[in-house]
Amino acid sequence: MKHLRILRYVDEVARAGSIRKAADQLNVTASAVNRRIMDLEEELGTQLFERRPRGVRLTAAGEVFVHYLRQQNGDVERMKSQIEDLKGLRRGTVRIACSQALALDFLPRAIAEFRARHPMVAFEVKIADHEQAMTALAAYTVDLVLVFRPPFLANFQPLMSLEQRIVAVMAADHPLAGKRAVRLRDCAAYPVALPERSIGGRQLLEEVMARSGLSFNIAAESNSFEFLRGLVTHAKLISFQIKIGTMPEGNPLKLVARQIDDRDVPRANLVLGHLRARNLPIPTAIFAEWLMRALDAMRQTPEIAGAVAGR
Repeated sequence: MKHLRILRYVDEVARAGSIRKAADQLNVTASAVNRRIMDLEEELGTQLFERRPRGVRLTAAGEVFVHYLRQQNGDVERMKSQIEDLKGLRRGTVRIACSQALALDFLPRAIAEFRARHPMVAFEVKIADHEQAMTALAAYTVDLVLVFRPPFLANFQPLMSLEQRIVAVMAADHPLAGKRAVRLRDCAAYPVALPERSIGGRQLLEEVMARSGLSFNIAAESNSFEFLRGLVTHAKLISFQIKIGTMPEGNPLKLVARQIDDRDVPRANLVLGHLRARNLPIPTAIFAEWLMRALDAMRQTPEIAGAVAGR
């Protein structure tokens, strides 16, 4: 489909802000990309890009055109997957952005079990904070998001939400590990390792701390949950995350998660969704249904934080 290739050229140049960089990504020559775009501009009767000494920038008409083609891309992918279905295949790529808490166990399990049934489906997974994930969704970089406390997006369509509590993560030999549940003031008495402020769980904790007047002894902050778990293991710090992201049973790091009293930290929602009125490619729509069943199963058995039961 030659016309689809031209549209991909336009989209890639818009994302890269440079014809040369886009050509490198597309593995074609810069002159070929520029020639195709000029042909398209001549056909449309307007410039899509403003050429500058250091790259290009979308014109107002270009903004409209790129927004349109990104909207249509989902329909194209859906059409292609339907054609593959007619061949008896189930090909396609699922593009999803998720919170870091899902990256350790829940989402890898879900993908592994899904691909056991649909081995021809590939995945592009973007691990991001909730604002980055919603930005990627709005830019059509991903088709699905699964994030904790998603910020407002006018055309966002939630498919399902799962209430989550914040838990304290600590080494099995930490002084608080013997408690079944802890108060936030208990945790404040020890050094902590916190996610950076762009993370939804950290923002919820900040709101609670501001209201309560408590303060943390912050020993470290990071955008990496894996690094925070390492600090919890080796430096005996306390960290925090949502229940679904806790280490599965028998974890080699010997970490434990302790509930925080609901009087201290309110629960909030983990939300699965996509853009309203967007036709998802068939594999993506099927995987979304798979995730909904998995999340619903966890709602029925909330004590099993790491299990994926969406079969």
